Amino acid sequence: MKVFRKRGKRIRVSDVSLVFQFVFFRLVGVWLASFIPFHLSFLLSTTWQLDLFQTHFMSTYGFISLVISLVIVASCAFLYYRYRYDRIRQVIHRQKLAKMITENGWYETKQVQSSSFFKDIPNGKAKDKISHFPKMYYRLEKGLLHIQTEITLGKYQEQLLNLENKLESGLYCELVSKELHDSFVEYILLYDTINSRISIDEVVAQNGSLKLMDSMYWEYDSLPHMLIAGGTGGGKTYFILTLIEALLKTDAKLYILDPKNADLADLATVMPDVYYKKEDMMACIDQFYDDMMTRSEEMKLMEGYKTGKNYAYLGLSPYFLVFDEYVAFMEMLVSKENTAVLTKLKQIVMLGRQAGFFLILACQRPDAKYLGDGIRDQFNFRVALGRMSELGYGMMFGSDVQKQFFLKQIKGRGYVDKGDNVISEFYTPLVPKEHDFLNEIAKLAQ
Repeated sequence: MKVFRKRGKRIRVSDVSLVFQFVFFRLVGVWLASFIPFHLSFLLSTTWQLDLFQTHFMSTYGFISLVISLVIVASCAFLYYRYRYDRIRQVIHRQKLAKMITENGWYETKQVQSSSFFKDIPNGKAKDKISHFPKMYYRLEKGLLHIQTEITLGKYQEQLLNLENKLESGLYCELVSKELHDSFVEYILLYDTINSRISIDEVVAQNGSLKLMDSMYWEYDSLPHMLIAGGTGGGKTYFILTLIEALLKTDAKLYILDPKNADLADLATVMPDVYYKKEDMMACIDQFYDDMMTRSEEMKLMEGYKTGKNYAYLGLSPYFLVFDEYVAFMEMLVSKENTAVLTKLKQIVMLGRQAGFFLILACQRPDAKYLGDGIRDQFNFRVALGRMSELGYGMMFGSDVQKQFFLKQIKGRGYVDKGDNVISEFYTPLVPKEHDFLNEIAKLAQ
């Protein structure tokens, strides 16, 4: 059965001047609608006499009516810009897409004979006429731009299949999904990303999914384990505390590890299973691993167990191991201890999803030395916050990534790969200055 897909506005070659057309015709329409009523009696008269024309247009009355109509036009333009800005942006986007196609020459032409004043006499001159303009459709829906491009196996197929960088930089949006359908490719971009930022009160975990932005979720049941990287001042600690507070609102059980005895270690005063000493942390990792293996065996013996179903199907609670400053901890260990911890963590990220055991690991930079043997690839949700080098982004998202990274001086801003290999701009939930994490987490941990 063929699935119907919404397309949107067709991008046409005439759209290269769409902004002018949009503004000009609307302003003229508003001006006429406000100006004509002042002179309706004259326009409806059957005889237009010069003195009557002068009375309406070449007089003080005519001047006042003109001024009033222009004020109305200016007021309508301001109100439209103020309250319908998204509509204006859509027109600008469509014009940019048309210019992208025409200025890159992604269309086909044919020569046609120019017609002369006398139709039966050819003038002998030929001109180029567009014979094929690629089908491209645009729509804005629920804060997401959907741009669909037809794939016809033509000579411009490669360009149309790889528009990510042009669309992101040209439309000032962030790609969140790229889907290949029958005969066309669909790019889905987050429009005005910073306005999709949510507050900490809106961060809700339910049905194996944690909301982090409008239209962006960490679906930990299907795409487990989170890797967070970021230097000092990037908002990493507040983001981790936000995750902890949100998960505590569910039936999840949390274990917190903070080898630097810093902000997360302070949670030991309000909740259990918070560790910052090396021996205690290693014991916690061992216990977490053992609990995972025990649950995996017990699940198979539970009533209602079905192959392929996870912990949630059986009504079990998820377990989260929140591990801050991971690289700093690994550098504290001797070789034998290092190998033992790395082996346990590898088993957790490989086997934890079905049993409901998840790892949230944070560090300043995901050094391959401590995230080798394919462990890093098992972190399906990856967040890079604050300022990072190209090498750091390469460690997070892969050395062959084609994404262009830009720095903005906004705390809590970064980039995310939510498990679909599409890297997009990310903003951590906003935390009010008066928000007291210790106090709120103490209430939830009781």
